[in-house]
Amino acid sequence: MGNAKFDDQACDLKGKSVLITGGTGSFGRTLLKHLLKVHEPRRVILFARGEFNHFQVQHSLTPEEQRKVRFFIGDVRDRERLIMAMRDVEVVIHAAAQKQVPLAEYNPFECIKTNVIGAENVVQASIRAGVKHVLALSTDKAVNPINLYGASKLASDKIFVAANSLASRTETRFSVVRYGNVLGSKGSVIPFFRELMRNGAKALPVTDERMTRFWITLEDAVAFTLSCLPKMRGGEIFVPKIPSMRITDLITALAPDLEQEIVGIRPGEKLHEIMITEHNARSTVDLGDRYIIEPEWSFWGRESLADTGHPTMPEGFEYVSDKNDSWMSVEELREVLKTIPEGGQ
Repeated sequence: MGNAKFDDQACDLKGKSVLITGGTGSFGRTLLKHLLKVHEPRRVILFARGEFNHFQVQHSLTPEEQRKVRFFIGDVRDRERLIMAMRDVEVVIHAAAQKQVPLAEYNPFECIKTNVIGAENVVQASIRAGVKHVLALSTDKAVNPINLYGASKLASDKIFVAANSLASRTETRFSVVRYGNVLGSKGSVIPFFRELMRNGAKALPVTDERMTRFWITLEDAVAFTLSCLPKMRGGEIFVPKIPSMRITDLITALAPDLEQEIVGIRPGEKLHEIMITEHNARSTVDLGDRYIIEPEWSFWGRESLADTGHPTMPEGFEYVSDKNDSWMSVEELREVLKTIPEGGQ
C-alpha cells in the first residue's frame, strides 16, 4: 500500500482553481502536495482557521509552490467568508470537520456547528459562487452512528446529496466520499501508540481483541477522492474497496515485543465498522475498485447507473469490516509503517 492503489490520472485539474476546506489538516496537506506535483492546478486555496497551521504549511513549500497556493484563514461556520474564498473556484474538496468523538460528546453543539451547519454553508456558498464540483469527505462512522460525530457526518452526507436539488438548474454538483480509518494521520491510533512506546509503556491498550477496522493510507485516500471527480453526476456516495485489519494485528506489527492489555470498549465505539448497510444494497453498484451508493431520492432528476446496465448489489449484501474479502497482513502493515513519520502525517 505504499503507492496509491487508485488511479486519479483521469482527473483533469490542469489550470483550474481548487479549494480545500480544512486544508491544513493531514488530508489537506497530502492533497495539496499531490495536486502541485501531479495535476498542475492554476491555484489551490487552503481554507482553514488555524493560522499556525497555515504558517507550517507555507514554510513546507518551495517558493515556486507557494506562488500557486492561497492561505485563506476562515471557518466553515462563516458562510460569507466561504463565498469570498470560492470566487473563481471550479472544484471544492470539503475536508473540514470536528472529528474527536469524546470532545464532540462534551461539546455537542460545537460539533453540529462545524459538521452540519458548516456543511450547509459549503453548499450555499458553492452554489452562490458557481463552483462546478463539490466533493465532501465522510466516514464509516456515519453509517448506523452510535456517537454524535457519526450522527453529524450522517446529517452532513444527507445535506450534500440533497444539495443537488437546490443546484438542479445550475452546473454545481455535489457528491460524497466515504472511507475508513486513515493510517498514520495526526491524532490517530498509530501516533498515539508510538507516543506510549517512547514513554516506556510495557503494554499497549486494546479495547477488544475482536475489534476490526477498515484501513486506508493518506495517499490512497487522496488518490481515491480525486479519482471520483470524473465520475460525479451528483448525489453519489463513493466507497473504496479497502482492506480490514484486526486491532490486535496492528499492535503486533507496530510493537511485537509488547504485551496487549484489554481495557474494554470505550463509550461511542463499535466492535466493527460498516460502510454500506443491507438497506443500501438495492441502490449500490459495484465498479470494480469501488462501490457507488446512488441517491434513493433523486428529486433533481438523473439516470441511475442501474438503468445503464450496472446491476445493483444482491439482497443481503453489506460492507462491514469483519466480513471483508480483503485483509491487511501484519507484514503488509509493517511496510506501510515505514512510510509514516513518527508523529503522524
